[in-house]
Formats: sequence, C-alpha cells, structure tokens
Amino acid sequence: MAEAHSALLYMMDTMSQWLQFLTQQGALFGADSDTGADADVLDFGTADNTGGTTAASGRDFFAPLNQLGLIAASGDEAARFLHSQLTSDVEHLTPSEARLAGYCTPKGRLLATLLIWRTADAILLQVPRSLLAPLQKRLQMFVLRAKVKLADISDQHVVLGLAGIQASAALHDWFPQLPDVPYALAQSDAGILIRLADAANAPRYQWITSIQRAREAWPLLAKNLTPVGAPAWRLTEIRAGVPHITPATQEQFVPQMINYEIIGGVNFRKGCYPGQEIVARSQYLGKLKRRMLPASVASLEARAGMEVFSSLDPGQPCGRIVNAERSGAEQMDCLVELKLAALKDGSIHLGSASGPQLTIGTLPYALPETNPAAS
Repeated sequence: MAEAHSALLYMMDTMSQWLQFLTQQGALFGADSDTGADADVLDFGTADNTGGTTAASGRDFFAPLNQLGLIAASGDEAARFLHSQLTSDVEHLTPSEARLAGYCTPKGRLLATLLIWRTADAILLQVPRSLLAPLQKRLQMFVLRAKVKLADISDQHVVLGLAGIQASAALHDWFPQLPDVPYALAQSDAGILIRLADAANAPRYQWITSIQRAREAWPLLAKNLTPVGAPAWRLTEIRAGVPHITPATQEQFVPQMINYEIIGGVNFRKGCYPGQEIVARSQYLGKLKRRMLPASVASLEARAGMEVFSSLDPGQPCGRIVNAERSGAEQMDCLVELKLAALKDGSIHLGSASGPQLTIGTLPYALPETNPAAS
C-alpha cells in the first residue's frame, strides 16, 4: 500500500511539473465544454481562445493533448478480454499499428470511441479523461476471473498532437522511420508515434512520450512549429472526419450513424461484443438512413449533443452535433449526424428551425452506396 501511495504521489507531482512547464510557455488553461477536461490548454499567449484559427490558416503546429487519458490493460488474457468488449479486432492487433475502436451498450449505442495500440506488456486504450473513470469501471465489471488488470496511466505520459509537413520533418530527430500511412505506429526510445488520418491533405501524428522527453523536445519543436491549444487539434479531427464520443453524446449513436465503420472502427468478422447484433443488423438490413457529415455555422453556440432541425420539418430534430470547434472569429466547424433525407430539400439549422443555418460540407472519404461488411 505504501509503495502504491508513493507511486501515486510521484505521478501527481510529475503531471504538476508538466502543467507548470506549459504555464511557463504561455499556456492558457480552461475547461473544455465537450470533454469536461479542466487542464485543457486552450491556446498559447492570447486570451481570446482563437486557437482554432491557427489550424484554419494551414500553419504547421503542435499541441499538448492533456484532455486525453490512457488505460493500460495487462495480463495474459488482456487481448482476448478486450476483443470481446470492443468493436475492433484486438486479438490480431500488432505492435506496428493502432486502431480505432468503439465500446457500445447492449443496444449498440456508443459509450466511447477509442484509439488502441499494443506495447510489450499491455494494450493501451486512449479515451478522453472525462470518460476514462466510468469506462474503466464498466470494463472492470466484466473482467470477472479473467487474467486482466486495468490501470489508469494517464499521468505517466504526455500526448502531443502534431500536424503539417514541417511536423514530419521535425519528428525525424526522434523517429528516423516515420509511420507513413494512417494508423501505422513507430516506437523508439523517444516513445510511441502514431500516424493519424490526414486533415486538409496534411499529415497528423500523436506522440506519446515521457514528461521529461516532452519538456526537452519542446524548444526544438517550437523552432519550426507553432504551439497551439487542444481546440486547434480537435479542429483537425473534425476536418479529417474522425468523430469522438463525449459525455454529451454517450448512447446517442450506433457506430454507422457517425461513419465509424468507414474509418476502420468496426470489424464485422470478429466475434461478439456488447451490442454486436444491433450493429451488424444496422449494417446488413437495408441502406442506412442517417450519417455524419461536416458542416460550418456562423455561431459560437454549437456544442456536442445539440440538436439540429430541418426548415421543412421544424417540429422535430433531424440530427445532432457530434463535435464542434471554433474555426474563425464567429464561425464553428462541426461534425453533424443527421437524416440523409433532410438534405434533399430545405435547410438545416442549429438548435431550432429558426436557428443559425448550417452549411453542409464534403467528407474526406466516400460514403458507400450500399453497406458491404468492413474488414
């Protein structure tokens, strides 16, 4: 017990050192409205939280992603256990790749979207900190006698998001061989580097490393990259068409409603998991009537979970905001789940049929005409 308490105090102290270091770099902290993270870095050096405009301008940047947490699943049966709980194939996950995964209720509704990868001694689950504790508790309920241990190791690591061509060049100092396709993974003494889906034709990476390494790397990264807040990074996620479940959207979506099977978050050839029958039925029984699309709106009120309405059917919502981030002085970019029929005529509005109008954009990937099984 004494050793565990000492380890906890050490982790708290090291994370405090990281937050202090970020403060010295000019970080401005605040609670994120979607994730609830209270150590979210909103921006560096300005007080108006317009970090999203950095991403909108196309500048290469890096961002501390303090809002993301990590659960380590270790033990001889960790892969088998997670395989039975998540929408992705965990048993065949290799050390050179990361995968998107979902965790569903028995009714097939998403409780969390995750990024998962394997290390030498554990499988790591990345999830917003606001969802981590309840997710870990729920998974623990099903461990039973399986040889699996679940541990929150969020404060043992720093996660940096990097975007742009210059980011690729800068990372060569620590990773001589960069992962060259989305969700490929490279490991070195500097930590773990995961290539994510491109946004606006620019590469994006997550670097998971030690707090000490992140502090040492910061001034070198800052020579060619602009340090920005987490909102700018989340804006690139929206532009890559990658959704994230937050507390406001838990149990709202079957995976296909937010295109999760298209971007690799669902495997239809694996065994059972909670909600598997409903997810499979949604895939095979007819054309899906709801999908997720990007949108922009001239309003700063857009939030995850807000309903949207069609001008032709004002009495009931036709969809819901999945994620939203500021992209300009008076504009937000969104991912919005909605009835495809609502796109045929009329217009889509935020909050009510008389609210600000959404401009629907184009995804960086194609929506299938039919629903063939994903691999």
